[in-house]
Amino acid sequence: MSGKNFILELTVFVCGALVMIYEIIGSRLLAPYLGASTYVWTSLIGVILAALSLGYYLGGKFADRKPEIKFLAFVIFLAGGLVSVTILFKDLILSFVAESSLILEIKSLLAALLLFAPASVLLGFVTPYAVKLKMTSLADSGKTVGRLYALSTVGSILGTFVAGFFLIPFVGSERTLYFIGASLIALSFLLAPFAVSKFNLVVLIIFVFGVAGNELKSNYLAQTNGFRDIDTEHSRVQILQTVEPKTGRQIRALATDPYFIQSAMFVDGDELVFDYARYYHLIRHFKSDFQNTLLIGGAGYSFPKEYLRRYENAKIDVVEIDPQMTEIAREFFRLEDNPRLNIVHQDGRIFLNQAESGKYDAVLMDAFGSLLSIPFQLTTLEAVRQINRALKDDGIVIFNLGGAIKGDASRFLQAEFKTYAQVFPRVYLFKVNADYDDEQLQNLIIVALKEKNAAPLKSDDTQTAELLAHFYKNELILKENVLTDDLAPVEYYNSFAQRIYRPKNKL
Repeated sequence: MSGKNFILELTVFVCGALVMIYEIIGSRLLAPYLGASTYVWTSLIGVILAALSLGYYLGGKFADRKPEIKFLAFVIFLAGGLVSVTILFKDLILSFVAESSLILEIKSLLAALLLFAPASVLLGFVTPYAVKLKMTSLADSGKTVGRLYALSTVGSILGTFVAGFFLIPFVGSERTLYFIGASLIALSFLLAPFAVSKFNLVVLIIFVFGVAGNELKSNYLAQTNGFRDIDTEHSRVQILQTVEPKTGRQIRALATDPYFIQSAMFVDGDELVFDYARYYHLIRHFKSDFQNTLLIGGAGYSFPKEYLRRYENAKIDVVEIDPQMTEIAREFFRLEDNPRLNIVHQDGRIFLNQAESGKYDAVLMDAFGSLLSIPFQLTTLEAVRQINRALKDDGIVIFNLGGAIKGDASRFLQAEFKTYAQVFPRVYLFKVNADYDDEQLQNLIIVALKEKNAAPLKSDDTQTAELLAHFYKNELILKENVLTDDLAPVEYYNSFAQRIYRPKNKL
């Protein structure tokens, strides 16, 4: 194999890998602004496939007109330049898109088009152009085309595994973007000698400014408010120090989406920051003799720490899908080992499927995916039946969710409440903020009991009585269908809530 042919094949292989890395990290770049829902993934995959298709078409046309390796080198160099533009302007573009009044589906589509389509079109040039440059005769055209497309595909496969198993958890999404831009620029130099020109120098300057700007911004935020941006195997986690509006006290917060903080703790104390977490204490009213509790969703481990402090003779199992989230909680949120705390790193539904029957007095649900959405596999009739099986005969479920009680934003609540009512004889709803209108987006608590003859909704304990006073007494209108493993449009239902939510900040 000649040196030219080897370089062309290497180029096809590397570009195939970089395309997939670019696509996979795209979800992490968009997550702090638009979340990481199915809508974001759908937009990224669809836009990049469309851009590549356009690139294949244009690359074939240009290859017939100008079959020169220097032109291919220029196209790859320009692709590196467009990645550099993404590095430099991504925060500005994503802020503009996120703050628009468009629905999430259009926002994610627009963000993917602006940030990822231009470079993807140019990367689509590579394989058809390489085919043209390698073609020596029609007799071996099929072998040439097949070999190059196979190399591109193998590169894409390798890029997928490298991105998911190594780059995202150990390098980070933004530094992976640096790697993509630098690789494309270096690959173009390998194909053809670098020519000093104003255009080429501008591209290199944009790349350097983009990298330097991102690093300076990260260092500044870390110094001023303790900001950390961490890519784990499952999500992009941002940690910051801010002020809790009601008390004015400093808190350290953890967020995995653009609008909501998933966990927080007071810097100067151990009290619960968020009101919704206090409703998990209803276990002592409905199941006063509880000993074993299961919590699905750890994040910053706010309630498990509270549980261990308050209930000295009780045990709690916490199922957290992301091992790195637990390490974050240990480092930033004062999580400590305790013989009464058992942490399991597993998907919550898989754990429920395998859980011992009749083991738990209470199951607490606090798992969130993107924005208001709960992982669908934890919401379905089949999942609720597994929860029921894992509970003792007089067990209780307490489920935190975001939504409204009336209007379009109530569709997930309607479906989930009806799903629980199919399995549990008593299901109650509590409004965390009793003064909110029913149409207003808010934290809602579903309490489901296995016993028909449940405790009354009153208590002599002041704190418990305050929680019970938030019981929703009005009739619920349940128009939506029960959620099942086959059909659980959780993200679709919650998209209505996302459309009406226009936060000024994350608290």
